[in-house]
Amino acid sequence: MYQLLPADALVLNQPVPVNIWDPRGVLLLRKGEVIATEKQRDQIMLHSPGVLASDWQAVSYGYTQALDRLVRNNESLHEIARLSALAVDAQAHATAEQLPAPEAWADLHATLGTLLHQGSVASQFLERLQRVQEAAGHLWSQQPDNSLMVLVQLLFDRNLSYSTTHALLCAGLCQLVATSAGWPSPQQRRLVQAALTMNVGMTRAHDELARQAGPLSAAQRRLIREHPIRSAAVLRGIGVNDAGWLRLVEQHHERSDGTGYPSGVIAQGDEHRLLQLADVYVACLSPREARGPLPSQELARQLYLGFGSAPDRLGALFIKSVGFFPPGSYVRLVNGEGAIVVRRGQKAGAPRVMVLTGRHGLPLGEPVLRDTADPAWAVQASLPPGAVRVVVNLARLMARC
Repeated sequence: MYQLLPADALVLNQPVPVNIWDPRGVLLLRKGEVIATEKQRDQIMLHSPGVLASDWQAVSYGYTQALDRLVRNNESLHEIARLSALAVDAQAHATAEQLPAPEAWADLHATLGTLLHQGSVASQFLERLQRVQEAAGHLWSQQPDNSLMVLVQLLFDRNLSYSTTHALLCAGLCQLVATSAGWPSPQQRRLVQAALTMNVGMTRAHDELARQAGPLSAAQRRLIREHPIRSAAVLRGIGVNDAGWLRLVEQHHERSDGTGYPSGVIAQGDEHRLLQLADVYVACLSPREARGPLPSQELARQLYLGFGSAPDRLGALFIKSVGFFPPGSYVRLVNGEGAIVVRRGQKAGAPRVMVLTGRHGLPLGEPVLRDTADPAWAVQASLPPGAVRVVVNLARLMARC
């Protein structure tokens, strides 16, 4: 099914981000090609050019995000009018690296969300996934604390796709820990690819389950049990042939003692272990309709012990990399103030925070930066997202910390 293009959608001297077809399915322009002259554009328009409906949906989503950004930045009407839907996706990778972290992650969230929800029907899935992976990797390497803060906050937003936020945050946590461990780039890349796609076989259901308060149905239990195999099947169908990537996706719920699912095989190795740690960490940190989030200090303790009774080497490295209280989460200080974590500290339990509410729970006029390594401002406990009733402006906080 094709979506016809208006004449102003074809921009001169800009690579087209998707294949363009005529109504009979004849390829008119290949992705990446450039229309150099008005005459060439007029000739293409004579053939009623269109794009696949799935491609147009993705392009339109990006266009809406870009339009919203121009309006929020008070750009002139002339600049807004110049924006073209087909020019947006072609610039997405470069733009993501130039934007402030909140906007960059919002754009990547929209792009990845479209891919995961379309699944096997998305065109150029692997190429678009690679662009997301490269842009996200740049943000994690350049702005790890800001990236954690943005994605943890997105995790608390129930109006967004939980499955997409889960994928981005899992991938980033894997990158942070794997980098700290000194793993080689190919190993890190494979692990991040698996984190981004391990739930592609149940993306919509993943979103629904995060908002469901009641018990699981038999069909939902079956889907949960089967989704690693379904996800791997989607990846094979779009051309993934990396055995390590596919194995990580298929086995991300298997265990070292053979008690996992879907096949009950014995799954071992540090890559598998780290992917599971990130998966469990994000799931526990996220609030659900049926429960609140697990307090982050309790979650850190369980990760350190490997959800067992003895210290876990990789779990300890995970907590050393992320901290007891990740940026974006909320805490109460020993003096009664409520705060949002904005930076990891030199010690895992002593982050830098911005105080949002006073000891009586009333909002402050302006947030105040505290270093919780000072005993007077030490962290007393984690707080659930709803406990600090202040609208957080992440861009302003980042500019001040």
